[in-house]
Amino acid sequence: MQMQTEALRQSATKTFQKVLGAASSAYPSKVRPLAEPPAGSGLKPVMGDQGLPYLGHGLESLADRGSLKMAMDRYVRFGPVFWSGSVGMPIVTLIGPEALETAWMNRDKAFSSEKGWEPIIGPFFHRGVMLLDFEEHMQHRRILQQAFMRPRLLAYLDLMTPLISRTLSEWKVGEGFPMYTQTKDMLLKLASEVFVGVTLGAEADRLEEAFEAAVRGGQGLIRADVGFGTWSRGLRGRELLQDYFRSEIPARRAGDGDDLFSVLCRSESEDGLMFSDEDIVNHMIFAMMAAHDTSTIALSMMTHFLGRYPQWQERLRVESLALGKQTLDYDDLDALPSLDLAFKETLRYNSPVGMLFRRTVKDTEVMGYYIPKGTEVVLHPWATMHRPEWWPNPEVWDPERFSPERREDKVHRFAWAPFGGGAHKCIGLYFGGMEVKSIMHQLLLRFEWSVPEDYHLQLTYGTGPQPADGLPIDMRRRAVKPLSTSV
Repeated sequence: MQMQTEALRQSATKTFQKVLGAASSAYPSKVRPLAEPPAGSGLKPVMGDQGLPYLGHGLESLADRGSLKMAMDRYVRFGPVFWSGSVGMPIVTLIGPEALETAWMNRDKAFSSEKGWEPIIGPFFHRGVMLLDFEEHMQHRRILQQAFMRPRLLAYLDLMTPLISRTLSEWKVGEGFPMYTQTKDMLLKLASEVFVGVTLGAEADRLEEAFEAAVRGGQGLIRADVGFGTWSRGLRGRELLQDYFRSEIPARRAGDGDDLFSVLCRSESEDGLMFSDEDIVNHMIFAMMAAHDTSTIALSMMTHFLGRYPQWQERLRVESLALGKQTLDYDDLDALPSLDLAFKETLRYNSPVGMLFRRTVKDTEVMGYYIPKGTEVVLHPWATMHRPEWWPNPEVWDPERFSPERREDKVHRFAWAPFGGGAHKCIGLYFGGMEVKSIMHQLLLRFEWSVPEDYHLQLTYGTGPQPADGLPIDMRRRAVKPLSTSV
């Protein structure tokens, strides 16, 4: 039933994308400056256009790779800093390492992450670490960091490894296996067990449904609590998650569990600061979203590319077989260099967080362009990682570009930036890499797969660029004896 519902949703989404994308592209709009720079400042105006009345160019992002295509076209037309109308407000987009660096390093404290994300996902992920600013953000981050130190990562890996093995042994693979859908389901269960400490059962199912509703909430076109629709379901999901986490905090503080929830209840910074109950609730809901969705996109898309490029699939499999272990220990993560190359290239080609949001809290400038106070700003690492100025043949999936001989990512510190940068750089990047690589290692040992020759990859945009059709692959089990399990 869940897969049928997902298939219907995907079909309706694709039809909706085509109709609205065509309407948005066909509507003529006058090019004009966002605002005139102060007299004598020497700054340039940010150029762009509104697009459709109220809706602006927002609908174009719903088409296949729409947000990337639109950003690339407008970069050529207007340069690295431009504006577009979207849902009743102008949004400035930044493309290129230099523009991203200005906003991420935020040396004049002109860019607010909290105010930038609030209209997008604020009601569902209120006061998560990405939605905090400046000194308060750094204070929370210092406490959170304790939950992602090496000893904690070792414990999380111990929790997730048996569930990965059990899930993959139960997969019913074959032609047209929906890799994205099945990966999403597996990682949602991992999030329940590793992050929340809830094993399979009715309670886990209830939390997973609430979490899914909260994640989808920000995609609602009717952005008000009218009692129905995506936005309203997201709010109800957030409320259920809040109630659950609040009720569990006393027991988790008193216990010694290794799941993220229990760890956050006990974590304190080096100067003795701890989270309040509400802080724990907010960070848990956000952490589940940030880790689950990005890892789902990264893992499923890497599987797709390895199906497209069988020589790379076999290269990775040979390395995993040579390791001689059915599952990975933490120290094994550095022993699979080809897997690391493929992982990095997948994050470049299909950045799981393609766009990040900020809002200016005072007048500022980026690369000589004037951006006034109160402007919504999009940082676009996905488009940056597809520009030929920094990446030769950017539309080719080529893991060797990260090899020691080439290291194309070294052209600029922010040319490859799938985890963001500056103070808000993803705090869970090592956890995400550990999770994806641990699962891929087992996939390579258990299965072989290919992508149908006539398959055309279509992407839509949710929390990041994600497959619009479940990502079908032809997968079969390998007829080999299992290796020894790591202990």
